[in-house]
Amino acid sequence: MTEFEKMQQGLDYDAQAPEFSALRDSAFELLQKINQSQFDKAKPYLASLLKGLGENSIVCPPFQCEYGKSIRIGRDCFLNMGITMLDNATITIGNNVLVGPNAQFYTPTHPLDHLQRRKWEVQCLPIVVEDDVWIGGNVVICQGITIGARAIIAAGAVVTKDVGADTMVGGVPAKFIKQLN
Repeated sequence: MTEFEKMQQGLDYDAQAPEFSALRDSAFELLQKINQSQFDKAKPYLASLLKGLGENSIVCPPFQCEYGKSIRIGRDCFLNMGITMLDNATITIGNNVLVGPNAQFYTPTHPLDHLQRRKWEVQCLPIVVEDDVWIGGNVVICQGITIGARAIIAAGAVVTKDVGADTMVGGVPAKFIKQLN
């Protein structure tokens, strides 16, 4: 098992392994091309960068990620400009998902213990966004979160707990606002 695969599964891994530099370098080169292109011209680069990019999906530049190969975006999605995805674990975006500008997806976190942080220890957990979700601008989605189908995340929310299907949440931290029909 590679160090990258260990990281994605939330296992202990060697963050200094040479494979990470190669993956980041490759992602950086593709991101430069993506962020200098518009929509359709960026698609071939996005297809090379990401684990999956569904039909009719649009990712507006600028777009930032660490590796890319951990991100799967479904069909008919629209990700507005300024999205940041720290994809140390998988990030799965379902179909028909709308993401507002400057949304952030964080799969890694650091330990509470300061001595562990000195070693740059990281734990990584996946993020799943199910179909037909609307994520507002400037939303932060923390590691290990699943957002249920048809949910709405209000602009500026910080999502620290799973969000059920057909639910609207907002605030810091995000809290239940109402059940959707």
